[in-house]
Amino acid sequence: MEVRGEAVQNVNARSQTRGKRTMSNADIRGRFVWHELMTTDTDAAAAFYSKVVPWKTQDSGMPSYTLWMAGKTQVGGLTGLPSDGGDASTPPHWIIYVSTPDVDATVAEAERLGGKVLKSPTDIPNMGRYAVLTDPQGATFAVYSPAGEAPEGAGASGGAGEFTWHELATTDHAAAMSFYAELFGWEKGEAHDMGGMGTYQLFNHGGEQVGGIYNLQAPSTPAHWLSYVHVPDCSKATDAAKEAGGRILNGPMEVPGGSWITMMMDPQGGAFAVVEPAKAAAQKRAAKKAPAKAKAPEVDQAAAPAAEPAVAKKAAGKPAAKKGKKAAAKGGGKAAAKKAPAKKPAVKKAAKKVAKKAAKKVAKKATKSTSARKTNEPAKRGKSAAKKGKKAKRR
Repeated sequence: MEVRGEAVQNVNARSQTRGKRTMSNADIRGRFVWHELMTTDTDAAAAFYSKVVPWKTQDSGMPSYTLWMAGKTQVGGLTGLPSDGGDASTPPHWIIYVSTPDVDATVAEAERLGGKVLKSPTDIPNMGRYAVLTDPQGATFAVYSPAGEAPEGAGASGGAGEFTWHELATTDHAAAMSFYAELFGWEKGEAHDMGGMGTYQLFNHGGEQVGGIYNLQAPSTPAHWLSYVHVPDCSKATDAAKEAGGRILNGPMEVPGGSWITMMMDPQGGAFAVVEPAKAAAQKRAAKKAPAKAKAPEVDQAAAPAAEPAVAKKAAGKPAAKKGKKAAAKGGGKAAAKKAPAKKPAVKKAAKKVAKKAAKKVAKKATKSTSARKTNEPAKRGKSAAKKGKKAKRR
């Protein structure tokens, strides 16, 4: 599978605004509500996916059917390929379920538009009604009408472990867009030119981007749907898939918009993809670029008191010098020695040296100022005496 530009650039935008909610049959038309893996080894598949994506399995209460759980949210199902009554050549695969208010009417409409029925409308006790179809280009999908509330996957928040993007690889992207637009009310979104790879056509549901359609480059590859699972770290998910026996088809790679994706197959041959949203990828890059904090030298806290502000040290320099001179004049050598601080470690000495230089500068300035005043005083006194002498002569 070739890499498409703009594949999942807005994968997170829609999930943040959608939120969980109860939906009636009227407003679920055209929404991706369920994802089901049909495979030859359900136990092996359960072990594989639990290592690659943030899922756990849960018993459904139905024979031979297991639920995929992303936290407390049901996102899909796992079942074995039928051993009888089906096509023995059918390989393991994921199938998407798109909701509709009326399965039978949707099936009839799909046939009118050129689609084919693989499984006629069938009831699931206490769950709803479904059917399996192919579009005119041969991609398989299912339609589903819930008996009561829509499945949890229909109103999921787009968090880790949930399906957040859907992609159709087909032989005629324009015809496919027209088919699904009429069948489910999907809106044609922006089209992106991928050069030699053709056009990547985005489609919307309810004003939100939900997927893309593009033309296959290999004529031998059948048309198919590919669903993306939100993962916290694309690289880690890719490595986990390799270690667990999966096959990497493409990735990990960055797509326009900043998201990272990898397309892969599970050990039994089911194709799926993972996506790390742009925001998470940006935060990870920022964390890697951030310089490591320099480790401060260890200082004996008992011997080295907290450092004083530079301004305070300068101001304290001159009074400290005066007090030292007075103590020496009074012959208080011993008392001064007692008051003198203990010798500081090498780190403290270096800091003290800088402080002393600053204090000396202040002292020099003060000395110059005092000398200047003393030098000018005799001259001032002479002038004053001269003035007094003149006054005396006049008298």
